[in-house]
Amino acid sequence: MITVIGAGTGTVTTYTGRGGTPADAAAGDGPAPAEALARATLVVGARRHLRDARLPDGAERVVLGPLAPALDAVEDHLSKSRAGDGGRRAPRVVVLASGDPGFFGIVRALAERFGPSALRVWPSVPSVALAFARAGLSWDDAVVVSAHGRDPRTAVNLCRAHPKTAVLTGPGCGPADLGAALAHTGIPRVLVVATALGGAGEQVERLSPAEAAERTWSDPVSVVLCFDPARAVPSAQRAVAGGHPRPAVWALPEEEFEHRDSMVTKYEVRALALARMAPGPGDLVWDVGAGSGSVAVECARLGAAAVAVEQAADGVGRIRANAAAHGVDVQTVHGAAPDALAQLPDPDSVFIGGGGRRLPAVVAACARRARRCVVVTLAAVDRVPEVRDALNGAGLRTEGVLLNSSRLAPLPGEVTRLAATNPVFVLWGTATSSGTSGTSGVPGTPGTAETSGTSRTSRTTGDTPGPPGTTDTLENPGTCEGAAP
Repeated sequence: MITVIGAGTGTVTTYTGRGGTPADAAAGDGPAPAEALARATLVVGARRHLRDARLPDGAERVVLGPLAPALDAVEDHLSKSRAGDGGRRAPRVVVLASGDPGFFGIVRALAERFGPSALRVWPSVPSVALAFARAGLSWDDAVVVSAHGRDPRTAVNLCRAHPKTAVLTGPGCGPADLGAALAHTGIPRVLVVATALGGAGEQVERLSPAEAAERTWSDPVSVVLCFDPARAVPSAQRAVAGGHPRPAVWALPEEEFEHRDSMVTKYEVRALALARMAPGPGDLVWDVGAGSGSVAVECARLGAAAVAVEQAADGVGRIRANAAAHGVDVQTVHGAAPDALAQLPDPDSVFIGGGGRRLPAVVAACARRARRCVVVTLAAVDRVPEVRDALNGAGLRTEGVLLNSSRLAPLPGEVTRLAATNPVFVLWGTATSSGTSGTSGVPGTPGTAETSGTSRTSRTTGDTPGPPGTTDTLENPGTCEGAAP
């Protein structure tokens, strides 16, 4: 039996020494935490957990760093003991973790290696729950993301897109990093930084992103809450936890968006574009030459962080109005591409609408930085070759269609005709595993991170019914809800 004990973010009690969860937290098979620790023959944990716990004399200790050696040590300890190594007593392994070890913690790795039936888990108060409690907020409507051992841009993009997010911090994604990435987006956000939760040095501070970016933060920052102060308290009860549910309908009618002179991407075109872009939680998309911002708004409704770039001042106003009408956050950039793109974080997918003489340069600039896909719509057949060349020149796999559609329209006498819409070329370039487009790193610092030439392949596109795109979340191999061991 392997006993996993959550410690460090709960009520101060005795079973791990100076901190932990209540010894009578639950009842069930197996020894209680204090007894399990007192009888342990091997104790695994971070240095701070081993330091604070009352360990039995003679118990072996393994300090957690990389996870694989620790799992090997547990397996070796169990196998030697089963083989009757020198008549030693039956093996009793205890793993010390932080908070709830089943929440972005070590339980997944232990269950994968030894099986769920070999585990006895005693969770403490999850650090996320404690942070929201300190802030006086409910959290059934929050998105929770771990930044430890993962690409930090996922956490940043979720903070941009969702009105309430909790980030389990990690290297390269602490309060200053999040603050710097959010400070100049124009999206209203407040950060609550919870440090040393449950300990004697606990601090909970509320700051603006700009204030957090200017600070030097020392460990251990437990959780950063990021929320829109105007939407921090949900207006209705929920039946399902997590962020906003995915919309039941997408590729909305043009009437759902404020626009000028029919300058809005038709819903048939938007449907194909969204299927190829596959926007979802943790993604960042650009809508370049956004016009009404219909594509950016649709991407935001599907959970992605969205940036709309528009050179017309009245267009920027319409984009903001459309985003507000649909209850989503869209960062607007007033300027002309490609120059206006220079200071933006690298996108996962890009939509480019419209034409003009600068279109090839705009497509080339977007294709060099997109991590997954660039979709271009245009009416002029003359521009198709140069757009294809720009996509191919960036190493993308290029495909396209000429989209013709006819809509049912009424005629006098209660009969119906087919009304043809204008044909539109839809071209898209997709990054391949050996391609050259896209960079990685924290959003807000384009072009400064490694450029390995690989692209993300963990998201699927619209092969199944429902909105395009699904999210794959990697489990954290650490011991403490996404924080470093």
